[in-house]
Amino acid sequence: MSTTGPLSGIRVIDLSAYIAAPYGCTLLADQGAEVIKVEPPTGDNLRSYPSTLKAEGRAFLGVNRGKSSIVLNLKVPAARDVLLRLLSDADVLVHNFRPGVAERLGIGFEAIRALNERLIYCAVSGYGETGPLSKKAGYDQVLQTMSGICTLQGSKENPKIVYGSVVDYYAAALLAGGVSSSLYQREQTGKGQFVGISLLRSALAMQSARFIWAADEPRDVYRDMRSGGITGLYGTAEGSLYISANTPHFWTALCELIDLTELATNPRYATVRLRAEHSDELIPKMTQALQVHTALEWEKIFGDRVPCAVALEIEDMFDHPQVLAENMVATFKHPSVGSYRGLSRAIKFGHGEQVALRAAPTFGENSNEILTGLGYTLEDIQALRTAGATS
Repeated sequence: MSTTGPLSGIRVIDLSAYIAAPYGCTLLADQGAEVIKVEPPTGDNLRSYPSTLKAEGRAFLGVNRGKSSIVLNLKVPAARDVLLRLLSDADVLVHNFRPGVAERLGIGFEAIRALNERLIYCAVSGYGETGPLSKKAGYDQVLQTMSGICTLQGSKENPKIVYGSVVDYYAAALLAGGVSSSLYQREQTGKGQFVGISLLRSALAMQSARFIWAADEPRDVYRDMRSGGITGLYGTAEGSLYISANTPHFWTALCELIDLTELATNPRYATVRLRAEHSDELIPKMTQALQVHTALEWEKIFGDRVPCAVALEIEDMFDHPQVLAENMVATFKHPSVGSYRGLSRAIKFGHGEQVALRAAPTFGENSNEILTGLGYTLEDIQALRTAGATS
């Protein structure tokens, strides 16, 4: 597929599964890279995740847009030969095998560097490349729980998961950034390098504002970045509304618009910290005042003067005027699912934006095309199928 994005001409071989690494490759595809997803005979496990779509997993469609797919059984020598041929002139390899698995398959960093010294070799792991947990499998919510996200979302006594695979998606962004900067460095040095992304690093990087411990501080200090006080979700006459009014300007406007002007002039509530200290006084008054209108009505009343949002559902985003104005929704054609709407791309470029949008591939959809492009004849491809190397 010809693309016009800033990574046009870059070929990425995606050996990964689930969310973090595959979506990182999708972000590279959004920037114009050609991404070939290599799947085992059982397919990416995300294909079989619970979904009301019968033909394909909804999560797989969302995570793997813009790619082509080939099936390779890397336990078969002939399939490994195909992969090595792919990697010999590829620009990027991404996998999320546990440490040691790639080496057993003959595609560890040192082996591939000898084959193609220009290759950017990106490995995504749960816990990193070294240390006592390095060989363990890691998953988003496991790392949330380990890294303190869950206790901060809830409490030490009642931790809460943050749903939406936030650690995975942040790791995907780190992957796209790390690979892109390595490609830039390769332009200067002519050589590729190893790029390590871990869910543990992602989970801690997401908490950089909390992950600070001064030398003279005790263990149990308040690290939560929520500003507290009046910022938060409120019930209204109908629906819920999130209000963020931390600055003096927004706080004054809020008090005026909900007809509680006296709060804005009260020195007890003059700062964010003071409002947090006296939240038990403020929140009941605000909650009562907000019952006068619905959430949608308050959103219109507040306008640009008070940052707020009505609590919507994801379905509302498909037709939201701001989302449509930013061209975030695209219609995709899929051989099995048919027509569906989804995110068009996550990054906007002023020049050279990728114009070709492509649905997530069906299982092995492009195997013949990719193999033919590597120089395999139809007889060769049939022999590979007979040997169990592809399907």
